[in-house]
Amino acid sequence: MKKSFLPLGKFSFGMGDRFGHQGKAQLQACVMAAELGADFIPVWNKSHREHTFVGTEPSSLRSEADDAVRAIGWKKPYHVDADHIRLETVDRFITPSDFFTLDVADSIGMPAGPDIVMAFVERHPELVGTVTIPHIDRPFEISAAEVERVANKFLLAVQEAGRIYRHVAGIKGGENFVTEVSMDETDSPQTPPELLIILAAIADEGIPIQTIAPKFTGRFNKGVDYVGDLVQFEQEFNEDLAVIAFAINQYGLPPSLKLSVHSGSDKFSIYEPMRRALIKFDAGVHIKTAGTTWLEELIGLAEAGGDGLEIAKEIYAYSIGHVDEFCAPYASVIDIDKTRLPSAEEVNVWTSDQFVSALRHDPKNQQFNASLRQLLHVSFKVAAKFGDRYLNALKKHEAIIAKNVTGNLFERHMRPLLLGK
Repeated sequence: MKKSFLPLGKFSFGMGDRFGHQGKAQLQACVMAAELGADFIPVWNKSHREHTFVGTEPSSLRSEADDAVRAIGWKKPYHVDADHIRLETVDRFITPSDFFTLDVADSIGMPAGPDIVMAFVERHPELVGTVTIPHIDRPFEISAAEVERVANKFLLAVQEAGRIYRHVAGIKGGENFVTEVSMDETDSPQTPPELLIILAAIADEGIPIQTIAPKFTGRFNKGVDYVGDLVQFEQEFNEDLAVIAFAINQYGLPPSLKLSVHSGSDKFSIYEPMRRALIKFDAGVHIKTAGTTWLEELIGLAEAGGDGLEIAKEIYAYSIGHVDEFCAPYASVIDIDKTRLPSAEEVNVWTSDQFVSALRHDPKNQQFNASLRQLLHVSFKVAAKFGDRYLNALKKHEAIIAKNVTGNLFERHMRPLLLGK
């Protein structure tokens, strides 16, 4: 692949910040990790949907990142991610962003033209038959019919990614941004053989991809731990790493290409299997988090007591009255048991400790409520309705909120991912 591209370092960490106040606290977690030898490249990410809900512009995320870097004195690379963008939403992100997550999940399963599919199959005879990949115990046995099926399912999505990439590159220059292709928000996971075929198609499309976000087996619900078979996940993750290493050599993809794990925040049980695999393959990873920081803001406000706790309770009261509305856009990535949601009246008499215990992601705490946490995860636009009242509270209680934000990212995410428990 001869296209120019901006290389992404081995380990990168996507950090979402709904309201743009936690950049320094997030970056401090990267500083703490680096001091222990775990170098994460910070990538601030925010989607078109999030900007729309909160009423911000992509330029605000660039300002937040730049301000945090100056304030902390960060001398290493960092990026600003136009998260989950499409052709119709990308233009407002082009100037301030240098990382583009191309979301093509909606095109998965939409059939490509039969001539295009057959041309792909004929172009890739190496995909048909016995395909042996180093570090995978058994060869893949892939029929021509299977390659055709997979191509028919994914080629249109890959072509859409190519259109978005070329649009951005035509304006910005390919050497000035990182490209990620996201296929995680779809119904069924991609198997390792499917990933190989997808990467062949991406190479054909001329996309200098730096990270790819497949959908893994199991549930990656927002803000809570992984739900699924950990043994199966570990095998799949290892095989995906092997497929990527093979595809880099086979198709001339960028050597810095790595897996990306979306909805990666709070997936505590998979971090150790991931760490083992990354060591085994000497591979990198991009882990993307988002709403975990917003929840730490709420925890900090509740912990502060007084007006902070009052705001947290009001946000919950509004959310419990709009459960179906708030959950609908996130139906594929949340599992809320409505019978586990306390009433607004009950929460209104909670102490700070009760609210924090219910919301903080500590599975060992019997008061932790995963359904409440998921509901508040998708209810951030309630805080946006509070306007300056909410933002002023963030400023007033900055110290306690920052402690929660930094501690959450470093202790619960970065440390177990690269350093172990």
